[in-house]
Amino acid sequence: MRSFQQHLSEFNARGIRLAAISSDEPEVTLRHCRKLGFTFTFLCDPKFEAIRRYDLLHPGGGPSHTDIARPAEFLIDSAGIVRWIFLTDAITVRARPDQVLKAAEDLK
Repeated sequence: MRSFQQHLSEFNARGIRLAAISSDEPEVTLRHCRKLGFTFTFLCDPKFEAIRRYDLLHPGGGPSHTDIARPAEFLIDSAGIVRWIFLTDAITVRARPDQVLKAAEDLK
């Protein structure tokens, strides 16, 4: 997430809006964003509704075997169509900003 914040101006210049979905409660997400200096949109999904819709639920994958969301990055066009996905089961593996920017360029 920090690397995406560091490249936010590049995303904005290409007309790409970043949004993250957290399974945490809003107060926790807000504290986290303030602490780390995130300025892009964070949505809260503590009931895992959107997380389930995108098939990202990782049952028992969190601390004390709590449910968490699988790491994933999506490019969704203005019509709401998912155009690109980077999905992994490993919590530490995520797409890099340059990968997402290249994928967006390749979709043009």
